[in-house]
Formats: sequence, C-alpha cells, structure tokens
Amino acid sequence: MKETYTFDPRPNYPLRLTATRYSDTANPHLHNPDALTLIFAHGTGFHKEQWEPTIAELAQRVGGGVKVKVREYWSVEAPNHGDSAALNEDVLKLGYTPVFGWEEYARSLHLFLSGHGTGIPTDFSQHKLVGIGHSMGAVSLVLTAGYFPQLKFHSLICVELMCSSEAFGTTAKSFLINGAEKRRDTWSSREEAYSVMKTRGTWRQWDDRVLRNYIEYGLKPTGDGSTVTLKCARTQEAACYRDPIGPRRAYHLLPSFVKSTRTHLIYGAIDDYLPAAVKEDILSMCRVGGESSLGSYARVPGAGHLVVQMNPTGLAEKILDALERDAKL
Repeated sequence: MKETYTFDPRPNYPLRLTATRYSDTANPHLHNPDALTLIFAHGTGFHKEQWEPTIAELAQRVGGGVKVKVREYWSVEAPNHGDSAALNEDVLKLGYTPVFGWEEYARSLHLFLSGHGTGIPTDFSQHKLVGIGHSMGAVSLVLTAGYFPQLKFHSLICVELMCSSEAFGTTAKSFLINGAEKRRDTWSSREEAYSVMKTRGTWRQWDDRVLRNYIEYGLKPTGDGSTVTLKCARTQEAACYRDPIGPRRAYHLLPSFVKSTRTHLIYGAIDDYLPAAVKEDILSMCRVGGESSLGSYARVPGAGHLVVQMNPTGLAEKILDALERDAKL
C-alpha cells in the first residue's frame, strides 16, 4: 500500500515536505515495535519515488523469509525537490538561492521524525528507525545529529555519502553545478523525455524502472500544459551543490557520529563523482577508524555514484546485508 502525506512544521519552520509510506496490511510485523521502520532520503536532483525500485527489491527479499523484520518503509522528500518544491514555491524565493543548505533537508528530516509538525499519522518515537540515505540524503541524515531532541536511529546506512576533506578541492562540485545549470529541462511530452533520456548522458546507464519512475514523478506539466519540465528546478539543484557547509560539517562529524550510531557505508564499485581517494579517506583511521568501526562496508557492482539509479537490485542486496548484520546484535 502506498500513501503520500504532506508534513507541515509551520509556523515554526517555513518549509513543508511530502513523504510516502509503503506498507502491507498482510505484513505480520506491521504493528511490531521491534520490527524496523526504514527511512529513505534521496540525493540532489531526485525525488522520493526514486527509491521505489530499491524498496520493492528489499520488500521482496524481506518477505522471502530472511531474519530481518521490517514494519514499513518511508521515503521523505527534500523541501525543494519533487512534489515538495511545488508546496514551497513562494518560500523558496525568499533566500534559498543561489545556495540551498543541506542542513535544511536535515532539519526537515529531524522535524518530520520528531513529530514537530502536522499531517503525519505516525509517532516515530515508537518505531525502531533505520535511516538510509543517498548522497545529499546520507549527509542530511548524519546532520540530524545537530538538532534536538536527538533522534535515536537503530542504525544508519549511508549510500555514496557525498562529503570529503577540504584537501580534495571543489572540482566535482563545479562539474555538478555546471551540469545542473546547463541541463535540458523541457520536453514536448513525457514520451519524448523518455526517448531522449534512454539514449543520452548518464540516463542511458540507469535501470529502466528508475528511469520510467523519474519520467512519471520527476517531471510536471508547464504552465500552459504544452510541455513538461523538471519538478526540481535547475536553479534549486545547483543551489544544493553550492552549499559550502553541510558536506564539510558532516565530514568532520563522522569520527564522533560512528561511535554513537551504528553506521554502514555503501559505495558504487565505479569511482566516478567520488574518487577512490575520497572513499579511502572516509574509511581511514582519521575519519571513521577503519572498517572495524562500522557496521559494514560494501561496494555495489556495476554502479557509480548514482547507484540508486544504476543498480537498485544490487543496492537492495547490500542494504539487506547491512540489516542482517544488525539483526545479529
């Protein structure tokens, strides 16, 4: 069962967000407080539904008799992405460009999970939470540690954690900003958009389920309905890439964070947006203290930074491996 909600933390915080719950009324663990509630956070330029193929693969495996007990799945959208962007269209004009801080996503996640707002029928304080974030979403989940009352995660699974030492410079950031600003953002129809994306750029490397999902949920009709465009405006995507603080703050928080919260790291096997040296630095003794300080460390074959888009099946397998390790504790 798929249910989408609007979370409203106003007047204390101005940005609303949308979140989708995936559950099964036949699930014997639906009301089991010891079963896991998985909270998904997406990367820059995407939307909450991008996680659906991964969630479907996970649900299939969990339902196949593994020891992991899952209560339900939630995918929470950044307030300037997807359907959330439309809710906040006017507010986003009031200082959220040219920079949109990743801590705005972190704050939104914290308010959502701590119940400081309306519109969500779930008291997450009564749930056993596992945070699963990709890229900006992973960083934002780590940054929730800076807000109070502190959230209690059973564990955190960071997929392609998008942070690095200042020593690695800003080459990747500049590449991403330029790509966002110059990206084509209008097509005559969803059918044309799919036809173009299927054969061009990084889109052609995506799992077809994810691409079709992107076409369905990541695009919207323009004002006169004659064309379709991105729900996450290019200006907002670029604004996220410009954040100079969130990724750095997460990087310097990691040594203490992994000591207080069981943390799993998953990267794609292909070193593209994040060079091998960045991943080695994160894993090193100076950051997280090596693999022995983590719940697990894994690489997903056939995927680079966009592992959610490129190999949701392989990613689901690695996430399940992490959850199974947690279950043995």
